[in-house]
Amino acid sequence: MVKPTESSEKRVRARELGLPLGRFKPGRYNAITDVEGVLVGHSTIIRGEGPLRPGHGPVRTGVTAILPNMGNIFMERMSGGGFVLNGAGEVSGMTQLMEWGLLETPILLTNTMSVGAVSDGVARYLVERYPGIGDEHDVIIPTVGECDDSYLNDIAGRHVRQEHVVEAILSASTGPVAEGNVGGGTGMVTCDFKGGIGTSSRKLPEALGGYTLGVLVMSNFGKMHNLRVGGLPVGEVLAEKFKNTPRRGQSYGSIIAVVATDAPLLSHQINRLCKRVSLGIGRVGSYAAHGSGEIVVGFSTANIIPRRTQRMVYKMKILLDQRLDPLYEAVMEATEEAILNAMCMATSMTGVNDNFVPALPLDEVRRFVDACRPIFASVKKRPQQTSAPVTREKPADVDKEGEVRAGTVLPTEVRGAEGIPYPTRPPPEDSSSE
Repeated sequence: MVKPTESSEKRVRARELGLPLGRFKPGRYNAITDVEGVLVGHSTIIRGEGPLRPGHGPVRTGVTAILPNMGNIFMERMSGGGFVLNGAGEVSGMTQLMEWGLLETPILLTNTMSVGAVSDGVARYLVERYPGIGDEHDVIIPTVGECDDSYLNDIAGRHVRQEHVVEAILSASTGPVAEGNVGGGTGMVTCDFKGGIGTSSRKLPEALGGYTLGVLVMSNFGKMHNLRVGGLPVGEVLAEKFKNTPRRGQSYGSIIAVVATDAPLLSHQINRLCKRVSLGIGRVGSYAAHGSGEIVVGFSTANIIPRRTQRMVYKMKILLDQRLDPLYEAVMEATEEAILNAMCMATSMTGVNDNFVPALPLDEVRRFVDACRPIFASVKKRPQQTSAPVTREKPADVDKEGEVRAGTVLPTEVRGAEGIPYPTRPPPEDSSSE
């Protein structure tokens, strides 16, 4: 086994660089695993070096598994959804996910040409665990996302096997998540620097619901000159320094993002949440290129939809649509930070045909951030401020968001499901009383 070329500088997560990464605080691990019951595991395959020999290597790939509900997602399903910003990519099983609004398998991430093998591996694993699949229970279509790692990996060799799928699933755990050159992100590239797996989370204040939201990405998109780090045009500065470094030119790359939250959302609300992931991807520099696939999958852990029940109905908690705005902002922040974490934690790598991808030079980023720090310091952070314009008198139908405590919000202060205050018009007998 050949280890990737290591940079001399210590790799740290984006937050440790002092970047401005939003107004909401991260969870304990700043990872998707901050959402209770969500587990993440990896299987990393690094083997061989030198010229490409299809079927033999070099190999720089792997599998990443996201398991909702402590892995018991088949019997106790959850509300799910997704969004396709640009469809030059694939997430198998997403058609059914969008149609039913239910997630019933783990979510796996790998390279483009291993989707079939990983899907088969998940199916085998679930059939062994639940022998009634295909007979007592309905058939399954595993949720498997992909990105193209062919610049560093012998992708046509299809080196991902059943044992790698099982390893990723069985190694899944809560707590800190390995990032960078691991699992499905092993051979991925972002903005001409080494990319891979990254994750981040946000914890909303109690006044905004107190919900936790996490994002995990397999990041593989973009060109160097488009890179933005904490809103700073770092890519334009680094492009001159790396102008003589060969770069991939035929692959546009892609990004797959997975969103988890404990907010009680229906499928259509999850779809809307997933759309806002695109804004976070755009913050880092993506313009969703023609050949790039930006695909998002999401789920809520708040409601369990049992596979077996003696009843004809089940009850669900549902968040009012107009209460989604803080989650929209949080998912944008977490997505941006997850991508930057993937780049900050990844190390330089040499792959097929000695193709070399440098790691994001953190010392250079630090210098850029330090130069801009006076600007950051001049911005007063107010975590509880609302996005509403400041006026002397606020209309009665405006949500008070962070300015009230959850326990003090009266039913009459909450708008209807469509966001319209009620009653919308006076009763007929009152309208002609003047």
